[in-house]
Amino acid sequence: MNSPCVNICTVDPQSGLCVGCGRTLEEIANWSSLTQSEQERIMLALAQRMAAAGLGPVSKTVKG
Repeated sequence: MNSPCVNICTVDPQSGLCVGCGRTLEEIANWSSLTQSEQERIMLALAQRMAAAGLGPVSKTVKG
């Protein structure tokens, strides 16, 4: 599964979530070693956890 990273890698100090993708530092560090089902579980939770933390959705950008 592709990473939800949108190249805005800043951690919100209050929530501990990346403001770009909504993952924790632990999830980011372990992403490539997680099982597909673990990645899917995290992906499904991202929008809700970002909304709960008051972080807006971010569009995925293209590296150039």
